[in-house]
Amino acid sequence: MTTRTETVTVADGEFALNVWTPEGGGGPGILLIQEIYGVGAYIRAVAEDLAALGYVVAAPDLFWRVHPGWASSHDEEGLKRSLGVASRFDAGKGLDDLAASLDRLRGLPETRGPVGLLGFCLGGTLAYALGARVDDVAAVVSFYGSGVPDQLDLLDEIGCPLQFHFGGSDPYIPRAKVAEVERAVEGRPNVEFHVQEDAGHAFHNRKAPMFHNPGAAERAWRLTEDFLARSLPTG
Repeated sequence: MTTRTETVTVADGEFALNVWTPEGGGGPGILLIQEIYGVGAYIRAVAEDLAALGYVVAAPDLFWRVHPGWASSHDEEGLKRSLGVASRFDAGKGLDDLAASLDRLRGLPETRGPVGLLGFCLGGTLAYALGARVDDVAAVVSFYGSGVPDQLDLLDEIGCPLQFHFGGSDPYIPRAKVAEVERAVEGRPNVEFHVQEDAGHAFHNRKAPMFHNPGAAERAWRLTEDFLARSLPTG
């Protein structure tokens, strides 16, 4: 695979869009939306995983207005500092930036076919919200988005296949809130809902020992790969 950095221009400035292309040279696109740690070691590792599956992956620098190029360590100190940066993030402007990034991804010469959204934590909420805002994405994957339970009205705005992942022992998203999402999606043919009951928050983050649950991460990622293969096929 190859990597490079593109630039996305919006009304009040410009920001970096990190791009990974697969060995085959092109494929469907995935907009990969960061957690509060920024486009750091973990998001880059996930991007490489997705590119290895045949996707063109683009990860925008969402915190560019607050701290351009933010990428913190995945430990207690990094969490504290990242929460400080994230507290100054404007989600409304962030969604505008994501929409612009999606357009840029679609326009890359390597992007062939449809595009999808995949986000973790903060990015899980934003992927869900963006999926409701745009009507031309082929798939949305949301990992433990803490803002999802309070935005269940957006479900009616998402027509593409949608997959949710939550941890059943997440201290940041109470199990009762996860159950609210589960009830809201029941019977919706376009929605898959998965809970790893033994997992807490950010359980997929293999760069953060304080959160990572290897078993839950493996199970959830297999479900994600299968969902993407069906909803956003590379072949």
